[in-house]
Amino acid sequence: MPQVIFLPNEEFCPEGAVADAAPGETVLDVALRIDINIEHACEKSCACTTCHVYIREGGGALAQSDELEDDMLDKAWGLDPDSRLSCQVVVAEEDVVVEIPKYTINQVSERH
Repeated sequence: MPQVIFLPNEEFCPEGAVADAAPGETVLDVALRIDINIEHACEKSCACTTCHVYIREGGGALAQSDELEDDMLDKAWGLDPDSRLSCQVVVAEEDVVVEIPKYTINQVSERH
């Protein structure tokens, strides 16, 4: 079973975290399941960028982002080549290392 490894983030998981991912589970679903409350203002519908993360390792085994995700990512704060929307990243057969950005485009926290 692949694992999602969350790098330490001062706000969301100061010590970092590791969790097993079930087949078909997204990075956001894994995070929420282990109480890493990544923002997701659009309720996982790929209509915002508040769940933006960086896939630091294991990205080569993931499905490529589609046009809708790419369009949304253009609006993300701190965009880099490893950027993805965690609601759209379905964990595959390999472990994935995720970094949660320090900021999101969402200026007011929804705290779902």
